[in-house]
Amino acid sequence: MIFKAPPTDQAEQAVIGEIDKARSQLRYALSQPRRWSGLLRRNTFARAVQGSNSIEGYNVTIDDAVAAVEGEEPLEPKDEAWAAVTGYRQAMTLVLQKADDAHFEYSAELLKSLHFMMTGHDLAKNPGRWRPGPIFVQRSGTGERVYEGPPVELVPSLISALLVALAEPGDSPFVDAAMAHLNLVMIHPFSDGNGRMGRCLQTLVLARSGNIPPVFSSIEEYLGRNTEAYYRVLAEVGQGSWNPGNSARPWIRFCLTAHYRQVHTLLRRQRTMENICNELERRIEQSGLPNRCVLALADAAIGYRVRNPTYRNAADVTEATAGRDLRALVKAGYLQPVGDKRGRHYVAADGLRELAQRYAEKKLVGDPFAAAG
Repeated sequence: MIFKAPPTDQAEQAVIGEIDKARSQLRYALSQPRRWSGLLRRNTFARAVQGSNSIEGYNVTIDDAVAAVEGEEPLEPKDEAWAAVTGYRQAMTLVLQKADDAHFEYSAELLKSLHFMMTGHDLAKNPGRWRPGPIFVQRSGTGERVYEGPPVELVPSLISALLVALAEPGDSPFVDAAMAHLNLVMIHPFSDGNGRMGRCLQTLVLARSGNIPPVFSSIEEYLGRNTEAYYRVLAEVGQGSWNPGNSARPWIRFCLTAHYRQVHTLLRRQRTMENICNELERRIEQSGLPNRCVLALADAAIGYRVRNPTYRNAADVTEATAGRDLRALVKAGYLQPVGDKRGRHYVAADGLRELAQRYAEKKLVGDPFAAAG
């Protein structure tokens, strides 16, 4: 027996309807051909990778998360956090590849393969294998034991039950994905990386639902920003050990709230990016610079460091052309160079930062269940 989703009540159905409505708006906005759409996809992917790993204490800057997504070297020195982030990026890339695979099947070997990608840099974590014995989760700092996984001999059968549930989708992919995440985390089948695996599996279920482009399906960025709330609701549902008879409703509502807030965050970013890029296109046209330079300026305007490799990938130009473009943008007063040689990057000049501030939307999204009580 594994955790089962309770029937969705009227309040939950209403929130699911609001999420679907917002996701439809986002899908329509993204369907319009825009040169900068690739930046939005890349940055969203990077934030998901960064957010999921930050929950486990693997912290990298958003610029290094972008470098990981692009397959480039980090600005900061390589360390265990970099290994974890690049491993997670590899696993998530497989998830995105499987989103529309007509021959896809959930399997134990798929889960083990994703785990190997995430943790293969440390063989002590038994990458790609079920845990060999009991497992306990302790609170960092105090050492207090907060969760005990089910007996190791139950892991294969519980995973089999999870795979059966994944093959039989319910009424809502949001609920299906949330339950996949919950069950994998509570089964705790691996020696390490169970949280990342649960979040990755949740994104896979959502990506295969086909509602919006897969990279925008994840709530990992939201979970990374709300880690304490995430841990609290898991503790509330789990009650310290394997208790599949407990109600999963608090968890379902937490995940629906996450989806509601995350999709509205993405809508705001899409509108902000569109407004900034429209203005930049007008300025670039007047200055006589190549239109592709908008990609470097858009990244800098929203606070990212611009490097030759990332701009080169975004604009699909050679290293030499990228270098000429970036020098021209410095000369025009749009960018400021920082560092030298390998560490050379560019940041927004004052006028560009002011443009981003003008179009930034800071509206906060409330609790969608507030009216439900």
